[in-house]
Amino acid sequence: MDLQQMRYVLAVAETASFTRAAERCHIVQSALSHQVARLEKELGARLFDRTSRRVRLTAAGEAFLPAARQALDAAERARAEVAAATGEIRGTLTVGSIPTVTAVDLPAVLRDYRLRCPEVRISLRAGSSERFVEQVRDGSLDVAFLGVPPGFRPQGVRDRELGHGQHVAVVAPEHPLAAEDEVDLRLLADEVFVDFAEGSAARAQSDQAFTAAGLRREVAFEVSGVELMVRMVRHGLGIALLPAAFTAELHGLRCVPITNGPVRVEHLVWSRFTPSPAASAFLSLLDDGAHIRPDNRP
Repeated sequence: MDLQQMRYVLAVAETASFTRAAERCHIVQSALSHQVARLEKELGARLFDRTSRRVRLTAAGEAFLPAARQALDAAERARAEVAAATGEIRGTLTVGSIPTVTAVDLPAVLRDYRLRCPEVRISLRAGSSERFVEQVRDGSLDVAFLGVPPGFRPQGVRDRELGHGQHVAVVAPEHPLAAEDEVDLRLLADEVFVDFAEGSAARAQSDQAFTAAGLRREVAFEVSGVELMVRMVRHGLGIALLPAAFTAELHGLRCVPITNGPVRVEHLVWSRFTPSPAASAFLSLLDDGAHIRPDNRP
């Protein structure tokens, strides 16, 4: 068994095709198939069920895949550690970020990191705060930027508070609230809302504010992305509550400050185990505070 055979198996599993896997690995299909067959013989089990129409993992293949990924990750980490010992940062950096991150200028951070560590392959993923904590815990993300309610403590990871800020009411220009300089949370309770899914950290910030005030509200539209949320507000389907620093970049909408409104806290999280050289370099870049926006500092 060798690492290249594991890469071939992983490629077949991810593409569900020996042909596409061979193209990805820059090898002729017959050679890839031969190497997979050799590995299956050594393991004493078939890893794939093959028909003329599809390729899928067997139970043995499902069991083999996580261990193969771990072995490939360990090999990559070993190469990166050796390079770091000679003064060169290599390897991969996988970053997760909520779409509304404002405590840092993420494109600027990634630009400076690339200048400092040009040999590192950077991957950026968008998603939800709660999912990011799981992915940092299981090692599929190196670091992640979260937006969570006050008092939220990420479990099983290391974290650093980057900043906090107030939400504002985002309304269409023709909405009656658009003329207000400030609005009390109680006046918003009768409005129809566009918000994130119930139970998500992005939704909890607003839910907690209404609950603390003894108020109920109607969330008629649940969306998974802020882009759709903003479009629905523009069409007058409801109003939204979003971080004030983020809404500064929105155009064609009115953003009204809220008395006693929701508060969002931003965190940086990373593994509680020793970070890779690439992740350590990224964390060091943020340590001096130069990339933390002054109006968001905790």
